[in-house]
Amino acid sequence: MDDTPVPVDDPKPQGKGRPTPKRRDAEGRRRQYVSAPKDRKEAYRQMRAKQAAEREKVRQGILAGDERYLPARDKGPARKFARDWVDSRRLPSQYFLPFSLVILLATWIPWPMSIRAQVLGYVVTIGWPIMMLGVLFTSVYVAFKVKKLVAEKMPNESVKGVGFYAAMRALQIRKLRFPPPRVQVGEEPVPTKK
Repeated sequence: MDDTPVPVDDPKPQGKGRPTPKRRDAEGRRRQYVSAPKDRKEAYRQMRAKQAAEREKVRQGILAGDERYLPARDKGPARKFARDWVDSRRLPSQYFLPFSLVILLATWIPWPMSIRAQVLGYVVTIGWPIMMLGVLFTSVYVAFKVKKLVAEKMPNESVKGVGFYAAMRALQIRKLRFPPPRVQVGEEPVPTKK
């Protein structure tokens, strides 16, 4: 028998291939020199520029749909599903604000007295109550439907406040909703997990 050692292929190389840097060199590379402002006005100007840059970064994150930048009331998969569910439908309550604006403008137009009484009479006695009932029933329907769907599709998520959140979003004009709609009308929302 031969007692010569057999070479073993070691997949790990020994060492990292370069010397460890001295502490002062490593700290020196991390340091950034900050020039102190000359006076209070300059300091205030720098602070405002920094805040403006931060606000712009947050705004871009929200427009991109990044969950990290959303306010606390909009965070979470249940709230995202509620937003998508409302945004994927045309609901009568989203026309409440434009309808109210039309009524307000109709009261300002200088109609002849006989027409004014008829138009405002019909609007106030028929149109306005019908719109208010439509908003009320739509809000109740949206709240219950979204809570039910969230409970079914995301059993681990809390449904607290999701119905009210969806109903309030349904009252807003689609183009003015915040965060902006991510789904098209008619597209079915898909629940997401954390």
